[in-house]
Amino acid sequence: MKKTIEVLNQLQKKGLIQDYAIGGGIATIFYVEPFFTYDLDVFIIPSGTVKEQNLILLSPIYSYLEAKGYKWKGEHIIIEGVPVQFIPADELEKEAVTRAKAVEYEGVKTRVMAPEYLVAVLLRTGRKKDLEKIEKLLEQTKIDKRKLGAILRKYGLTRKFDLL
Repeated sequence: MKKTIEVLNQLQKKGLIQDYAIGGGIATIFYVEPFFTYDLDVFIIPSGTVKEQNLILLSPIYSYLEAKGYKWKGEHIIIEGVPVQFIPADELEKEAVTRAKAVEYEGVKTRVMAPEYLVAVLLRTGRKKDLEKIEKLLEQTKIDKRKLGAILRKYGLTRKFDLL
């Protein structure tokens, strides 16, 4: 994982992505007791877009990684043995990326979504496994409920959260 994070930092340093934050299961494990998860979800603010068509360009990222010898496996690109999925951030996720927590993993700096944003992103996705992660986050970590409430209201997720 350490080498994978180093590669993510290289992507940012080379300007291929503006910013990133780890989300999904690995981010959840940062806050709760470990559970099985196999991939690394990386929410990115990409550097390149085609403005006329409002397209997000990921091909420079993938070209760079393929030139480094990393291969595709399904929806993931395997970076230093870790399946990585790059997810271009929408408005909620961009806010989560820009307000992510700076942490160190084995001496390497990285960024992990704050638990309040992680809850909102997982809630919006709404798969059974995402709802289980929310339950763990609510039980095992200190959530700033005012901050979470503000995020849920801003992105229209309050009712969905209340139904949990």
